[in-house]
Amino acid sequence: MRTWGDMQYDVDHRAMAVAGYPHPWSQVAGVDVRFHLSCGAPVLTLDVVSLDGAHCPSDWGLRSTGVKPMVRQIVRGSCLAAGWDTLAPYGRFRGLSVELCLTRPQSSAVLALGDLRVTCEGQVLHVSDGDGAYFVPTLLPIGSWVTLELSEAEGKARLVLQGGDRLSPTYVDRLSDRPWPWPTGDFILGSHGPESPSADARFARPTLFTERSILAWQFPAIFPGDMVLRSTGDAQVPLSVVNLPTFSVRSCRWDGSTFDPRLSPNHYDAIHIHCDDVGAFDWPATHVVTVPPKAVPGVYALQVETKAGLERIPFFVRSRNATHKALVMLPTATYLAYLNEALPPEHFPWVIEDRGHCFARDNGLMSLYDFHADHSGCSITSTRKPLATLRDDYIYPLCGCPHLLPVDLRLLRFLRDQKVDFDVITDHDLHDGGAACLEGHDLLITGSHPEYMSVKMEETIAGFVAAGGSLAYLGGNGFAATVAFRDDLMELRRGPSECGRTWDGPLAEQALSLTGEPGGFLRHRGKGEFSLIGGAISLMGFGRARPFQRTPASHDPALSWLFEGVHSTEFGTEGTVLGGAAGYEVDATDRHLGTHPETIVVARADGFPDDFLADAGRWHPGGEHESKSRRCAEMTLRHLPLGGMIFSASSVAWCGALPDPGSMNDVGRITMNFLARALVPSTAREPSSNGAS
Repeated sequence: MRTWGDMQYDVDHRAMAVAGYPHPWSQVAGVDVRFHLSCGAPVLTLDVVSLDGAHCPSDWGLRSTGVKPMVRQIVRGSCLAAGWDTLAPYGRFRGLSVELCLTRPQSSAVLALGDLRVTCEGQVLHVSDGDGAYFVPTLLPIGSWVTLELSEAEGKARLVLQGGDRLSPTYVDRLSDRPWPWPTGDFILGSHGPESPSADARFARPTLFTERSILAWQFPAIFPGDMVLRSTGDAQVPLSVVNLPTFSVRSCRWDGSTFDPRLSPNHYDAIHIHCDDVGAFDWPATHVVTVPPKAVPGVYALQVETKAGLERIPFFVRSRNATHKALVMLPTATYLAYLNEALPPEHFPWVIEDRGHCFARDNGLMSLYDFHADHSGCSITSTRKPLATLRDDYIYPLCGCPHLLPVDLRLLRFLRDQKVDFDVITDHDLHDGGAACLEGHDLLITGSHPEYMSVKMEETIAGFVAAGGSLAYLGGNGFAATVAFRDDLMELRRGPSECGRTWDGPLAEQALSLTGEPGGFLRHRGKGEFSLIGGAISLMGFGRARPFQRTPASHDPALSWLFEGVHSTEFGTEGTVLGGAAGYEVDATDRHLGTHPETIVVARADGFPDDFLADAGRWHPGGEHESKSRRCAEMTLRHLPLGGMIFSASSVAWCGALPDPGSMNDVGRITMNFLARALVPSTAREPSSNGAS
C-alpha cells in the first residue's frame, strides 16, 4: 500500500510480547475470525479458550494463514495526499492556495508540492526546496485561520498570507528573488512524505493551479466512506485521506450562527490533522479460526504463548437466532471507548501498573478519553487495533481493580453457574441488527458499564421494553453518551464540561462526522439515562465502595419477591471492584431531569468518601444540604403497562460483587430474583404494588 505522510514505527513489545486484534471481533457459529498479530518473541503454542466459563469446543479449525507472526509497524500521523500520477495530466503546478490554522507551535511539515516544502518551526513559516529558502521566515498565528498562497508571478515565487486574529490581522505579500520552481510531484497536506512527521493543524479548501486546470477540494462535514475526497468540477481528482483526521470541524467561515453542520456545511468544511492520529491498523492476518457450530455464545480468546509471556486476544461469539428468553448484551461500545487509554501518570496517579496501558503508552496509542498533542480530544477510533487493555486479567491503574471486560466475565460466569440459559450479542450487533436482535427474547441483561451507545441502540431498547420486554441494567453510568458507528469505526464527540477526567469538546463541534447527528449526552436529546432507566451518574470516584441499604419502599409486600432470601437490610459489603457493590460510578434519580414518577427506589448507598466527584450537571433547589444528601447511589425498579420491568443496579461495581461460582450472596440473590421474575410471563406474575403485572 502506498504511503505519503506516514511515520511508521516498529511495535514496542517491552510491555506485551504479543499484541493484536480479531476481525471481525463479533461473529456467529460457522464463520471465520481472522487474527492480526504482532509478536516480539517466537510463538510456542496457540489455542482457543473460553473466558466466561462456557464449555469450549475443540474443533475451532485454528490454522495459520502462512504469514509469520513478527514485529509489525504502527502508522502515526494523518495527512491528505494526491499522487503525481493523478495530477500529471493537468501539467506542472503554477501555484496553490489553502486555508490553514495551526493548533500548536511545533517543528513540522505543513505541506509539500512536489519539491516545494512549507514547514513550521514553532510559529515560524519556512518555504524552501532542496536548494534553499524562498522567503524570509514568516510568523504565523496559533489558533487563527490564514489563507496561504504560493504562486508564480512574473517568473518569480510569490507568498501571500492573510487572515489571523480578528483584532490583529495578518497580511504578508512577498516576492522571492528566486524563480518559481515549476514543481512536479505529489501534493500533500499536513506532511512532506514518507518518514515526515505530520502537522497539528486544520486545513480547508486546498486549490491547485496547474498549467491546464484549477483543481479545488471542498471538504464535507461527513466522513468519507472510501477515505477519498474528489475535486470539484469535471476533473474529480482524488485526494486520499490518510489515517483518520477529524472531520466536521469549524472552518474560517463559521460565525457562531449555527452549531449544526447539516444547516451550514460550509461552516464546517475543514479537517483537523494531528501528528499522533492512529487509524485502523492494516496488519496482515496471521491466523484464522472457524467458530464451531456447537460453540456456546460468549467470550473466547486466541491464547498465544511465547517465551516472553502469554497473551489472550478476546473475541465474541454471538447468537445467530433467539434460542433463550434471556439475552446478554456486552457493552463493546464502552470497551472500544476505553481501549488503549494512555492515562499519562503525570495527570492520573496510578495505584497499580497494567501492562496494557504501558503498551499503549509505549506505542503512542490513544483511547476516546485521551488528548492529542495539541490538546484536542481523540474522537474517532477503530476495532482494528491491538486490544491491549481489553483482557480477562485487566486491572485499571487508577483504582487497582478489574474494570469492563473482566467484570462482565464475572457476570457471565455467575449466570452459567446459576444455570441461567441466555443468548449473547454485543453493542455493535444491536446497532447493526436493530429490533430483530431482540425478537424472541423477554429479558435484556446489560454488563457493568454500558455508557456509550448509538441513538438507534437506545431507541431499540426503549421499544423492546415498551412492548413488554424487561431490562436488567446491572451497571452504572449507562445509556449516557451518543456514539456513531460505521464498519470498524466508532466516533464520540463530547460537549463542554461533560466529565471531570477527560477532554471537553467545543459546543459548536459536537456533531458526529460519521452520521451528521448531534453528539454529546443522550439525555440532551430526550433519550437514555433518566427517561429509560430512571437515573444517571451521580458520583464517580476510586475510594472504597459502599454497601446498599434497603429503603422503606422496598418493604412493600408486593416487592417481597425481589428480596426473597435477603435477610439483612444491608447488602453488598464485599466485591472485586473497590470492595463493595456501590462504587466507581453510581447512579441516582432526579425528577427534575426526567426520572419517571413510577420509578421505585428500592435501595440506597451513601456515605461515599469526599473524593467521589458529584455530577456537575445537577442542580439542587435545597442548596448545599440537599446536595450532600444526594451523594448517593439509588437502586430502582419500574413496572411498565405491558408487563415489562426495568431494574437498575445503579453501580459499575455491582457485577463485581456477584458471588464466586459455587457460592451465593445477597447481591447474587437480588440479581437472580429479578431475572427469575422477568422470565415469568407477566400474566403469570402476582400483582405489583402499582397494579402493573
